[in-house]
Amino acid sequence: MPERYVYNRVLLKISGETLKGKLDHGYDASAVEMVVEKVGALVDSGVEIALVVGAGNIWRGTVGTKLGMDRVTADYMGMLGTAMNALCLRDAFSAAGFSVELQSAIPMSPMLPTFNRNRALNALDGGRVVIFAGGTGSPFFTTDTTAVLRALEIGAEAVLKATKVGGIYSEDPIKHPDAKRFDRLSFDEALAKQLKVMDSTAFSMCRDNDLPILVFDFFAPGSLERALAGDASVATIVS
Repeated sequence: MPERYVYNRVLLKISGETLKGKLDHGYDASAVEMVVEKVGALVDSGVEIALVVGAGNIWRGTVGTKLGMDRVTADYMGMLGTAMNALCLRDAFSAAGFSVELQSAIPMSPMLPTFNRNRALNALDGGRVVIFAGGTGSPFFTTDTTAVLRALEIGAEAVLKATKVGGIYSEDPIKHPDAKRFDRLSFDEALAKQLKVMDSTAFSMCRDNDLPILVFDFFAPGSLERALAGDASVATIVS
């Protein structure tokens, strides 16, 4: 591992919206390429990275429930959305010359192999990009919770939550420019303040297992590298 990085093995959670770029929905080729470039540079430097991607560019379960859809059905649709995004990323990483291990919590043979912890660990040890799809395989759990669960299973040293802003704020800084930014927070503080960056289940799992969360602006140049270096000026660290 490069000496400038604090973390050697991480789980990176990105939103589905990251893949749509400036489009209203779906996939923007330049946005997908940007993800591959940012992650690929770290893989080339020896950092072991697994990915969990949301489905917001395709479907949000909360939208379905607001329209009167059964929550379980809406969540299952979201899981399928994450599978589509994972396939997109696998293709993009492979085209760029990276070896990829793609696994799904829901059996989808032959499209996606089923989650297998030992295979995932071997892939990370071998320098492959690992992508987890299908959420936890059960409704009522967000992809944030999925990210924490998989991070714990693979022995990740931190969960990196990629957002559009440079850390955790007291309020949405886009809507409230005077919102307070936090450099560091304890898990209990994050839960007590009801900060919405991750859901309470994900926060609680990290707290119970001493797994740090780094929240950072994925789109800012050099932010991913600086977050891995433990730079609290670009990433709020919850620990």
